[in-house]
Amino acid sequence: MGYIAGRYAALDIGTVTCRLLVADVGAAGEVSVLAKRYAITNLGQGVDATGRLSEEAMGRVRATVASYMETLAALQAETGVPAKLTAVATSAARDAENADEFRAMLAGLGVTLAVIPGQREAALSFLGAGSAFAGEPVVVVDIGGGSTEVVGGIAGADPQLARSFDIGCRRVTERFLHADPPAPDELAAARQWTYGQFAPYFQKLRDAGLGGARLVAVAGTATTVVSVRDAMEVYDSARVHKSQVTRSQLDEVYRRFASVPLDARRTIVGLDPGRAPVIVAGMVILQEVLEAAGADSFTVSESDILEGIILNAAAGFPSGGCD
Repeated sequence: MGYIAGRYAALDIGTVTCRLLVADVGAAGEVSVLAKRYAITNLGQGVDATGRLSEEAMGRVRATVASYMETLAALQAETGVPAKLTAVATSAARDAENADEFRAMLAGLGVTLAVIPGQREAALSFLGAGSAFAGEPVVVVDIGGGSTEVVGGIAGADPQLARSFDIGCRRVTERFLHADPPAPDELAAARQWTYGQFAPYFQKLRDAGLGGARLVAVAGTATTVVSVRDAMEVYDSARVHKSQVTRSQLDEVYRRFASVPLDARRTIVGLDPGRAPVIVAGMVILQEVLEAAGADSFTVSESDILEGIILNAAAGFPSGGCD
């Protein structure tokens, strides 16, 4: 794949987080990060039950995106180089009947938003995560707030199999986990539902010859496991990237989260307090991914859909599109 060298920006508006990446891309596809921003905005709060984005949630995202646009303007003023912005929204906006209202709100900030389907989200996640494991068979797992994408293939090539599941840490929390801390029967129900959807697909991956592929987990649930395991008072992206996590380490972090009420969970070193309400569900999903995959470990990647969006744009494809 050829790339058009230049400066690119990716805006990813998910169910829980809103993130920005600005990077220079070389002709060979090398990505040099200039700025990265992250905020928990909870766009998908209540969407699973109501089918609508709330005014409050949209307002939170708008304020965050406005600050990101200021970041882009400041960077351009400093360097004289504009960034080509691609903005996408995923599960929460896909599910919401008033997504057009949300698009119009961001258009007022000069942002053209593409609400991308799950298959496209999966492909972009694979493109971004695969950039760190070129030529290796991988299964990429992207656990979000409203959906989880599982994509298998040779990193750097087109995916062999891709599936977006309507399983995410906010969706699972709102459907199943109501006690504080979550009750055993709630957790059991969440596990049964999650595993039941994952298991047949992971059998397809095995049938396609990807049973022994490296399991690569991206996004906040996976990176949180490392930051909590290593008691990071200050998040260190370099230490997180390509970290190996065993099933026993994952289970230990899960127990720390699931055994305490929300207020205590917020104080655990390495956990963003804003993620505390949905992190138990995220751990359950990740555990059931390993269970369905028959895996005893996974690799965490800091390269994810943001890098995928940027590489996709640098390859000359339209907003949210990919080959």
